[in-house]
Amino acid sequence: MNNLYLTIDLLTISAPFLLSFDKRVAFYKQWKYLFPAMLLMGIVFIAKDVIFAASGIWGFNDRYLIGFRMLGLPIEEWLFFVVVPYAIVFIYACLLVYVKTDILKHVHRPFFVVLSVVLLVVGALYYDRLYTSVIFILTALLLLYNVYKKQPWLSYFLLAYLVSLVPFLIVNGALTGYFTEEPIVWYDNSQNLGIRILTIPIEDSIYSLMMMLMTIQGMEWLKKRDNNEMIYGKG
Repeated sequence: MNNLYLTIDLLTISAPFLLSFDKRVAFYKQWKYLFPAMLLMGIVFIAKDVIFAASGIWGFNDRYLIGFRMLGLPIEEWLFFVVVPYAIVFIYACLLVYVKTDILKHVHRPFFVVLSVVLLVVGALYYDRLYTSVIFILTALLLLYNVYKKQPWLSYFLLAYLVSLVPFLIVNGALTGYFTEEPIVWYDNSQNLGIRILTIPIEDSIYSLMMMLMTIQGMEWLKKRDNNEMIYGKG
């Protein structure tokens, strides 16, 4: 089935896109902030993806691809950096509307500090495993920066990330061979810890966290800048 990866991409974004026009969430009104943030995140992640794929840290099974590549990456992988961030940020936007109580207000900062320390230690200890070290250390630094800045959205970000782990297990499970004879995306286990959640390298969960964090951070920064400009203009 040489369109399986493309099918997974389309299924991932179909429901979030259709529900973007829900009157309460009205996610489409945030597109002007979301898409620039996704673009900036995509530049970073695609550059890393190109390097990792060229280095054999991971690769793609042609059996499940339509066959068109750019910079060594299948077109489906490029679409991945559109559909997955869109779907995850949609979850975040829904939680902001429908969950009125900030249930993680008092735990998100210590949680992220502890997580960051663990990621830094593991990343340093396994410095020679590039997928582990690069993703863990960069994610830890980004988390610590946002904790230090006391970002007001950080508790809802954590809640959204925890909720997103359910579709994460489905989508990444499909990509890593849980439902197929061979994985769509394969990994060189000498470049990661070799610890799997089902068929998913544990690094993927941190990879997803970093991708989500960069996108939401960029989107919230653009919102804040826009609001400040509006206030200044009215003044």
